[in-house]
Amino acid sequence: MKTNSTHQEILVMTNTTFSERQWCEKDNSANSQAFTNEEKLEEACWNGLLPELLPEIIGTSSGGRLYLWQIRHCRSFLEIDLCEYPLLIENYFSIDPYLFLSAACPN
Repeated sequence: MKTNSTHQEILVMTNTTFSERQWCEKDNSANSQAFTNEEKLEEACWNGLLPELLPEIIGTSSGGRLYLWQIRHCRSFLEIDLCEYPLLIENYFSIDPYLFLSAACPN
């Protein structure tokens, strides 16, 4: 019997003013100055700021509660994976351009 589950991918562009915002940090140590804006945004997402940043996207799950499973660094964006449990993503159905373009145009 096949079960349905919700998997949500979010692409957050890193070359924008949104990613350059200052994020509240849990640890205000001197080492935090060495992190890039992209790394600070990723840490803010892991620390639970994602529902505040994107409430209209996070709150629209029709299934159960979605958990942050993975954040992947790409050239110009962060790909955030939210799901109930880890799933194998088919390249054709992903919004990650590196995945679906390779599936759509096999050369």
